[in-house]
Amino acid sequence: LLLGQIVNTNLAHIGGRIADLGLDAHYQQTVGDNLGRMETAIRTALHRADAVIITGGIGPTQDDITREAICAATGRSMAFSDEYAEALRERYSRWGREMPVSNLRQAEYPEGGVLLPNPKGTAPGLALEHDGKLIFALPGVPPEMYLLLDDHVLPRIKQKAGIDETLVSRVIRTWGKGESAVAEQLSDLFDAATNPSMAFLASSGEIKVRLTAKADSVPEAERLIAPVQRQVEERRGSRVFGRDEDTIEEILLGLAKARGWTIGTAESATGGLVAGRLTATAGSSDVYRGSIVAYAPDLKRDLLGVDESTLKTGVVTEETALAMAEGARSHLGVDVGVSVTGFAGPAGEAPGTMIVAVATPEGARARTLRLPGDRERVRTYTVTAAMHLLRLAMTGDWWGS
Repeated sequence: LLLGQIVNTNLAHIGGRIADLGLDAHYQQTVGDNLGRMETAIRTALHRADAVIITGGIGPTQDDITREAICAATGRSMAFSDEYAEALRERYSRWGREMPVSNLRQAEYPEGGVLLPNPKGTAPGLALEHDGKLIFALPGVPPEMYLLLDDHVLPRIKQKAGIDETLVSRVIRTWGKGESAVAEQLSDLFDAATNPSMAFLASSGEIKVRLTAKADSVPEAERLIAPVQRQVEERRGSRVFGRDEDTIEEILLGLAKARGWTIGTAESATGGLVAGRLTATAGSSDVYRGSIVAYAPDLKRDLLGVDESTLKTGVVTEETALAMAEGARSHLGVDVGVSVTGFAGPAGEAPGTMIVAVATPEGARARTLRLPGDRERVRTYTVTAAMHLLRLAMTGDWWGS
């Protein structure tokens, strides 16, 4: 984490889930596997917060020293759970494997603490109350951490904080304008929002508008959200593509199934990334047939049927992109073809100039994008744009219409 080799998604997830409770996460810190530094970090956290959530360092290896650091920071001795040790042995026996002795470290815990069962792994979580403060230690593996956070940590924090209200959030997923533009469009709603509150979250070209309401019940919270949600969706129009956990990939596959259409892709500058996004979703084989990655001009001609005269006017033109999309339709035998060509940078005539085209049985259209940032960001944002332009084309809204 400290070397940047792994992105700390756990922090982002915990921060979001704490916010869902209506509470504030004031501090986040990453510290290495050093007992002294970890002890200092825990002491500092206990001094400035009512609850401390620690992830990682509770496994069976020598560098898993979170338990020891908690003991040092709180002045407690280490206890051992014979019951959990036996449960570990039984689990390995069911697997038909011999349990390394080091796994018994996972049965250790600071005196006075409670072990939290972890059905997805062998390392249990830990809950401890110290001088009126709550301390939690959770596995660093995200799926295990998510489970214990929701099942054990958040309920304890909610009880300790005396939260008896119900909190409901609705996420409206949009695309097509930057975060600042969306915030400006909805500024009067934001300024007037108290319950529900409103927040804006940007992610790879998509903007989420989150509405959160507090009430005595879920139906009451949803009643408070409904009129604000209607206004947001009316103003954003066709830029709204989903809600809550919807993904653009799922939306696209659903649209294609509903219309009985198949999809194919033709990519140059993105090198198959659009295809990767579409095929990452279960059930994509029902509507997605394949991709042609034609990077070189002669491959655009030979594999996609782009005319030589079109290529001579420029590889990065809307005419070439449209020919690639139509080529995807004919050569892949699909109803809908989506293509990408461009200069992702840093070299090229106009770095950040990317062109997306979509061809359907109802028509074809291209769009030129001017994107800032390095090569990776340009390609990432182009893929997102391609997905949403495909959505607009398949719904008949198109763009600029």
